[in-house]
Amino acid sequence: MLMKGRNYRTARGMPYVRREYIAGVPQPKIAKFTIGDPSKDYDLIIKLRTLERAQIRHNALEAARVAANKVLSQAGQDNYYLIIKVYPHVVLRENKMIATAGADRLQEGMRRAFGKPVGLAARVNRNDVIIEVGIKKNHLDLAKKALKVASSKLPVKTRLDIRGVKKVSAS
Repeated sequence: MLMKGRNYRTARGMPYVRREYIAGVPQPKIAKFTIGDPSKDYDLIIKLRTLERAQIRHNALEAARVAANKVLSQAGQDNYYLIIKVYPHVVLRENKMIATAGADRLQEGMRRAFGKPVGLAARVNRNDVIIEVGIKKNHLDLAKKALKVASSKLPVKTRLDIRGVKKVSAS
């Protein structure tokens, strides 16, 4: 039986992050953690925050990044800055069981059930920032739409946190 993403959503037990003890840990699927122009002065910082404690798989983070970037690119490539703030450290393991005829002679059941690595996940707590976007005021609605689309790709309930950037005068 193939495990689904919902089986890994709840954060139970200690996170397993020691890669040196597991052979064949997959690389994170997140292509880029930062997109856009970080050097510009943006009027607003919009943060996508979690409302509950959970684990977010690396393919869900990548799907959220791609979806947000697709909407934000309508503002122009140099008019925003997107950052993925969490990193998938936790190694997800699965003890795969054989479900064919004659499998009872091959299978060990729960004996030595360490499992093989199947993916990575980021553990998030309540109010943790997942994605942060820097943008000008005239593109606020576009950024809100982008983060709403991105939040639909994630397994947790989220909220938007909009803050203005304080300008420091050179005097």
